[in-house]
Amino acid sequence: MSSVTSLRSNRILRIVLIAAVAILLLVAPLVLPVFANQTLVRIGVYAVAVLGLNIVMGYTGQVNLGQIFFVGLGAYVTAYGVNHGWNIVVVFAAACVIAGIVGLLVALAAARLGGLAIAMVTIALPIVGVPLAKRLDEFTGGSQGISARFSDAPDWSRLYSDQWQFYIVLLVTAAAFLVARNLVRGKYGRAFGVVRENEAVAASMGVSPYRTKVLAFTVASIFGGASGFLYLAAVQYTSPETLSFGHSISLVAAMVIGGAGSIAGSLIGGAYYVLVPQLTNAIDPSFTTASQGAILLAVLFLLPEGLVSLPRVVRRLTRRRSTRPAPGNSPQTAPARSPVTEAAPEGLQKTERGKIGHEG
Repeated sequence: MSSVTSLRSNRILRIVLIAAVAILLLVAPLVLPVFANQTLVRIGVYAVAVLGLNIVMGYTGQVNLGQIFFVGLGAYVTAYGVNHGWNIVVVFAAACVIAGIVGLLVALAAARLGGLAIAMVTIALPIVGVPLAKRLDEFTGGSQGISARFSDAPDWSRLYSDQWQFYIVLLVTAAAFLVARNLVRGKYGRAFGVVRENEAVAASMGVSPYRTKVLAFTVASIFGGASGFLYLAAVQYTSPETLSFGHSISLVAAMVIGGAGSIAGSLIGGAYYVLVPQLTNAIDPSFTTASQGAILLAVLFLLPEGLVSLPRVVRRLTRRRSTRPAPGNSPQTAPARSPVTEAAPEGLQKTERGKIGHEG
């Protein structure tokens, strides 16, 4: 009965907490300054990108070093659609679908590979994407990039543009995290986990490692396209620099630091991707790269499961310290017994005690 009551109270507490966070997020852009709103918007943008990367790397255990390519692709598709007068819902769907189709085509070829081979395939995506974006200037604007404005606040909303952008990013980010949560907690999530642990065992259980890896890579690409849509909503400009390989490595580092195989860790990773460079650039721009490497090494050594595991580690250490006996209060020990008495049978022990009493 107590366990049922505890579960019910935990569920109520979780619902109250989620409701409080939702209300806070809805009210935040109305009271925060412009800079804070823009920072939160960027966190949402990259949290979706890290979330997609987490599905293919954290949950399925496959290497993907080209997630930024799909972010840039989604941004370019969004800019093209907006500048050609497409409906904004159609633009969002096109950014996700086109990125997903390209990701599917890459996955169909790369999923049969493993280890270093699939890493090389995904590395090639941003390396090829940058010169390709420069050459296709009719669609991408070439080296100068392309801009598109579609996230300015409409007159009927009575909001500022930064507030309107915040709500657009909040809506898409919340939907992406809800979809990812349902995906990884269902049968596909279980298939991801089995493939990550052992592909031979997965095949023996009727789970196709090839189809599972293709699915994970395609889903990650769709999330990358959605992140590209949000990126253009926030920045309203994209260029070949968006596709650079350095950004892709930073996304991988953000996923590891936030927590691989964790939905909440993806949000922490997005916050890390945005906030740490801002802080280090404010101190010393030349310190940014070194600080990010130092943070990555520290997390890998101290928190291998990422920052999302910090509360669990703290609880474990606290519990271990509370169960440790206090100094000076050594546990009570039984009085020492004579080896003869300890080893002798019960009748002989009584005889020995009688003798000792008689002699006394």
